This record gives sequence, structure tokens and C-alpha cells, in this order.
Amino acid sequence: MASMTVGDLSLRDLLDFDVDRGGPIRFGGERVLLFDAVALGLLRRSLVDMLGVGGARAVLSRFGFAHGARTAEALRGLPWKSEADWRAAGGRLHTLQGLVTVEPISSPVPPGADTPFAEAIWRDSYEAEQHLLHMGRAEEPVCWTLCGFASGYLTHANGREIFCLEETCVGRGDAICRVVARETAAWGARIEPYLQMYRAACSSEAVKQLADQLKKSERRLRERSQALARASEASPEDEAAAGIVTRSAEMKRVVELARRTARVDTTVLITGPSGAGKERIARLIHTASARAAGPFIAVNCAALTESLLESELFGHAKGAFTGATGDRVGLFEAAHGGTLLLDEVGEVSPSMQAKLLRVLQDHEIRRVGESRNRKVDVRVLAATNRTLADEVARGAFRHDLYYRLRVIEIRVPPLRDRRCDIVPLSRRFLAEAAARFNRPVEGLTPAAADQLARYDWPGNVRELENAIERAAALALGPRIDVDDLPEEVREARPAVPASSSSRKLADVERALILETLAASGGNRAKAADALGIGVATLYRKLKQYGADGSPDVLDAESAAQDTRARSSSSPA
Repeated sequence: MASMTVGDLSLRDLLDFDVDRGGPIRFGGERVLLFDAVALGLLRRSLVDMLGVGGARAVLSRFGFAHGARTAEALRGLPWKSEADWRAAGGRLHTLQGLVTVEPISSPVPPGADTPFAEAIWRDSYEAEQHLLHMGRAEEPVCWTLCGFASGYLTHANGREIFCLEETCVGRGDAICRVVARETAAWGARIEPYLQMYRAACSSEAVKQLADQLKKSERRLRERSQALARASEASPEDEAAAGIVTRSAEMKRVVELARRTARVDTTVLITGPSGAGKERIARLIHTASARAAGPFIAVNCAALTESLLESELFGHAKGAFTGATGDRVGLFEAAHGGTLLLDEVGEVSPSMQAKLLRVLQDHEIRRVGESRNRKVDVRVLAATNRTLADEVARGAFRHDLYYRLRVIEIRVPPLRDRRCDIVPLSRRFLAEAAARFNRPVEGLTPAAADQLARYDWPGNVRELENAIERAAALALGPRIDVDDLPEEVREARPAVPASSSSRKLADVERALILETLAASGGNRAKAADALGIGVATLYRKLKQYGADGSPDVLDAESAAQDTRARSSSSPA
């Protein structure tokens, strides 16, 4: 074989196997095995569950390092044109093996800064892909095996320690994976936590640490089992997922269905009244899916005319219509690799419905003014406050598009049907508004929380958020009180139950006590007198079922009023 360069490397020269009989496969003279990428992703998930992130990273980094060193050694005997070609072949091999697509780069180095030994962009990383698929977005870079391989190859080929670290990673939500290689001294203290993953001399210490990780994992598994057992007996705490806060069983079922739906790449129809949180559910599906690293784009179909909506969704070519001064990418193309939410899809015209159906069937779009189709890779979610089945029955919505969108349907209940979510959501909105306005407002008084729960909220979560924002801006004290709420909320009264037997005596008592307290202006002594009970009994009742969940429902002003009332009623 003639002398070769890095560019001459090809799978035809490196792979050796019997096409008809199968059997051992050899790569560069060494036996190799074929593994499904998903199987490796499942192995990664199992390692993280057993050893924790640190332990899993150590195992996979060390494996990659050994793989890279062995590959460099196996390819040493090829007829290279120069030693430099052999040393630089690691990236090319990464690409040929299907692990990642390597694009070497040379970034300008600021004056006085050290020059990296090597630098590259990694595209199509199987590790980032599998980590997102099985575990979602990570907080740190996740291409551990690939970094180990590059470190092992470069270290063996150059005869000195050279380690690779990711500066950005698709697995943690970055646009690309970017890796930098430096000698140990050039990395400084930053490389110290990773040295034990690579150096052979540290293998015994690594084994000890892995054993410790296993013990910790066993302890975590026991604690998790105990927590699950407790959860089956007690109500779970607030869940904050993609901005969703809920205590209600109805909404928890919606969140669970959204998480299950995120695992499969299919269309979803999200229904419910305006302002109920349909877009938040759509965002949850996106962030919990394998497309989390891609864009999430939402478009309100009701806010655009048919011609504008077509241009917005599909894009247009230069000169397609008056004002089209250049080519424009549509939202389907902009959302490539991610998720597109068609909000208020029930408002779309019949002709646009036909075009949307074509996109969902063929996964192709055609820009306005063009004659060629373009492939798009987009997950489509749709949301509407209409009952599309009724729209189909009266001929206003295409039945084939309806069934195409409604592969899975998620119904978001109105806020009035999940009243136990009102106070947790209010606290969340209050914290956000207080931070935005830089106001020292920290909570709700029991009376305000009770009044919020009485109101029917026809505008749902959006109306609640606006009401809390208003109250946070106007509040005079450290907590929002009834007087800070909008008039319609202040005047709300408890709904009358359909049957008196369906309302518990304790609920009637609680409503009567809080109404009497509100009518007395918060004066406990007056309220107790009107109710015909002692002040101590009233205090105990208020502590028992304080609306904000805090046992301390006495504020300084009310305590002072009570003191004055008792003093005036005491004999001289």
C-alpha cells in the first residue's frame, strides 16, 4: 500500500469482514463490535442511576480513553506519509466510526493567551443525542466517551498527556459541541478533577471511588423507594415543571400525560379555555422530549390574516408579493429540529387547513412564490379553545386535519375546576412580580388567599397572573390583602353547592368565620363577639385552617385592634 495521509482514510481500507458469512469484524486490524446507539444510551442511563453522574462520567471517560489509545496503537502500523498524519487521524476516525462528525477549527487567540493544542466542532454526537433522549438536558457537557477517546488517541500518538474538554455541548442545550485539547500544564487547575478518569496510575483510586458511588447509589435507591411509599399515602408538594405549578389531581394528570407524550415524536392537540396554560403544557412537552436542544416556536394563528399566516409559516421568495424584498425563512424551517406550536389552530381558514395537512403528511413545505419543496424536521403541537369535534361536525374544520392533529389530545381544565392550584400559582406569580417591580411583598394574608379561592377566574391562569401583578404593584404592606385585589375578586362569594349535603359542616363553619372576620375589618374581638364564641376559640380556628398554609395568621395590626377592644371592654 502506498503512503497515505489523513484524507486517504476510508472505511473500505480499514474494515475487514465477510459480507456473506458474517463473523468477526476488524477495524485497522483489530476486532471491533457493532452496538446500537440506543443500547449505549440505555447503558449510560443505567450507569447514571447506579453510580450518579460523577461515577458514570468516570467509567465512560476511562472507557473512551482506553478506546482512543488502542485505536492509535492499532493504526500506528499503517503506511502513513508522515508521523503528523498518524497523530492527526483521531478526528477522522471518529467520523468514520459514526461516533461524531469532526470539523477542525482554528479560532483567533487573544494576545497573551495560550494556543490550544487542537480545537474542533463536533456535530451529530451520538452521546449528546442519547443523553437528551434518555435523560433530557444536562447541566454540564455530556460527550464523556468522545472526550475520552480524543484524549486517549492524542496522548498515545504524541507521547505526552493531552486532554480534551468540551466548552459547549448540545446535551446541555448549546447549539453545537465544541471541544478543546490542551496539554496538562496548559489546562492548569481546571483539569485536576478529570485526571483520575484518564491516568492509569489513578485506576485503583477510581475503583475505590466507584465503590463509594455504588454504596451511595444503593442508599439513594432505598430512599427513593421509601419516598415513593410515602407518596402513595400523602399528598405531594407543589410541582414546578416548565413553569407549571399544581397541587390538583386533575392538573397532575395533565402534566403526567404531557411527560409521557414527550417521549414519542407525534402530533398533539392541546385543548382548554383561553388562559388555562396550554402553551406551558406545550413547552413542557418540548423540554422533556428528544428535541429539547432544538428551538421551540409558538405562533398565534388567530392573530394573522390568511396571507400573512402562510408567509409566516412557510416563508416566501423574493418578489413573491409587494414588499417581499428578499427571501424569508418561515417558522416551519426556523423550527427545524425542534417544536412548532400552532396556537388557536381552530381559527385557521379552510385553504390554510389543507396546506397544513400537506405539511403534516409529507414533512415538506413550499415557500410562497417558489416552485420547489423543502424538507422540514419539526414536531407540530396544536392548541385551541374551540371544540374541534363540533367544528368538524358543522363543516368548519377538516376532519382529516383534525384526526392528524389529534393523535394525542391533552385537555387542560379551567382554573375554577382546580381551585387548590389558585394559591400556589398566586405565590409563584407574586414572587415573580415582586422581583420584577423590586417590591418587598412576600406573601398573601389568609383573607386574601381565601378571597382568591372564591373567585371563578373566567380568564383562568392568565387573569390570575394579572390580578396578582396588580396587587403586588399596589400593596402597602409586606403581604397582599383583600383590598389590594381587583374589585371583581373582592366581591366574589362562595359558590352555592348543588346540594346542601355535598358541603361539609367544617367548610360551612370556615366560610362563616372568615366572612364574619372580613366584615369586622379583621378585628378578632368583634368577629368573636358576632359569632358568639371566645376570642381564644377564634384564634385556634384561624390557626387550624389558615388560608396561606401558615400556622401564624395573626398580623400586628389585628393584634393591636384586639388589644384595644379588650382594653375598652375590661372593667376599670
